[in-house]
Amino acid sequence: MNSTVVVIPTFNEAANIQGIIRAIVDLPVPLDMLVVDDNSPDGTANIVHSLKATFPQLHLVVRQNKEGLGPAYIHGFKWAMNNGYTYLFEMDADFSHPPKALTEMLLMLEQNKADVVVGSRYKKGIRVRKWPLSRIVLSLGASLYVRIITGMPIADPTAGFVGYKIKALSSLNLDYIEFKGYAFQIALKFWLWKKNFQIVEFPITFTDRIAGDSKMNTSIVNEAIFGIICMKWRSLFKEQV
Repeated sequence: MNSTVVVIPTFNEAANIQGIIRAIVDLPVPLDMLVVDDNSPDGTANIVHSLKATFPQLHLVVRQNKEGLGPAYIHGFKWAMNNGYTYLFEMDADFSHPPKALTEMLLMLEQNKADVVVGSRYKKGIRVRKWPLSRIVLSLGASLYVRIITGMPIADPTAGFVGYKIKALSSLNLDYIEFKGYAFQIALKFWLWKKNFQIVEFPITFTDRIAGDSKMNTSIVNEAIFGIICMKWRSLFKEQV
């Protein structure tokens, strides 16, 4: 077992999953991988299962229902804690997050330069490829909204490519975080920031997916808009995760 695990939540990622696994295996640092699949009807889990014999550092959990991004990550976090890992990364399966960045982001954690490393699209300008202007404006607006509501000094608070020291994640009551979509990413950063863990942004270039379908929908957006206000309100009354 390696000291670091990359948690990859999946739903209908058959077109991407083998490629992302092989890209991580080819990195110069040894990393374990955990795919948390929400019972994808396209056979994503079957592909992962077929690769486990070739890659012993690959692990698979199949959940019976499609419960969303947040619950999938919480399942992965608890699995990693129970299995004694020191560092953990969140990463999408669709190559929007560059696998090569894992090497430098992990080094920042190992050298105690950060407790949380955020793969940031907006740390040094706008580093996004293959997004229409409308999507970029929406994303930048969401980031500004989150910074205003929460006060977090993070350029890309909605980022989903993040590395953690397990000790930071272990400080949270994960069952308290009930967000299912991308608001989950904001909440993790917010509560760790409130606990004074060091959060550092590492600039990456985000590339929109080529294969498969985006999981973004109206309910995810609404959850983020209204859920973040409620989260901030609770924090004013000393409610901590």
